[in-house]
Amino acid sequence: MLLISNLSGVTETSWVGTAMRESVPWARTVGVEFVETTAERALVQLPDEPDLRNHVGGPHAAMIFGLGETASGAVTLAAFAHVVQRATPLPVRSEIAYRAVARGPLTAEALLQRPAADVLAELDAGRRPEFDVAVTVTDAEGRETTRMTVVWTLRPNR
Repeated sequence: MLLISNLSGVTETSWVGTAMRESVPWARTVGVEFVETTAERALVQLPDEPDLRNHVGGPHAAMIFGLGETASGAVTLAAFAHVVQRATPLPVRSEIAYRAVARGPLTAEALLQRPAADVLAELDAGRRPEFDVAVTVTDAEGRETTRMTVVWTLRPNR
């Protein structure tokens, strides 16, 4: 089982980065680094590689979107891995705002916007819950370059 708990009942989530690199080839291919992951927050980084840049010298928009979506997936996995036997986490839709030209390595912070217990209560009631994950992307100087929201669902397994 992916989820590991210590004796005090606190959920341990250090496995998430490894699981994401193994199950999401894109993240491995472009070198996404999983810095921190909890059931409420994920912090991931994308190195500055010339092959990932756009026509103005910053990371291509596809790389920025992929980083943000990957961060949102990491926090989702950490929060809901214990229910994957009965529900599959899936992104439903996203919205992204590119606020400034990004330069250099990027960091994406993803925050679960709804208590996991509320999402699980909906699932337990027989509904297909949706929940937002807010993502902020910053560049090497700490400037916010991008904001996005990824809406996820837990689709009950048949």
